[in-house]
Amino acid sequence: MTTSWTVICRVEDIPMLGARRVQRDHGAPVAVFRTGGDRIFALLDRCPHKGGPLSQGIVAGDGVACPLHNWTIGLADGCAQAPDAGCTPRFAVRVQDGQVQLDAHELLGHAIDPLTA
Repeated sequence: MTTSWTVICRVEDIPMLGARRVQRDHGAPVAVFRTGGDRIFALLDRCPHKGGPLSQGIVAGDGVACPLHNWTIGLADGCAQAPDAGCTPRFAVRVQDGQVQLDAHELLGHAIDPLTA
């Protein structure tokens, strides 16, 4: 199956060490993060602990600190750093010609269950 990509924004539209929130018709929004090294990651915009908005957290290295209880969530895998436990769904993301793109099929159907959304 061929992946269909949706352009979200340009890399420079995401604040350095910050995030951009992508609304969806169904399910919770997706947070697209930019690290200090211009690496781009995408996670469901919900902390696995209490559902805090990860897009409002502070990016440090390859993690983001949840603004509610300061859990650190790995940007590459969506999992909390020990001793905390739990994961938030991640989304396929790519950068092509400076444009950040998400998998269109995942935007429509990935992580829309009420328990994750």
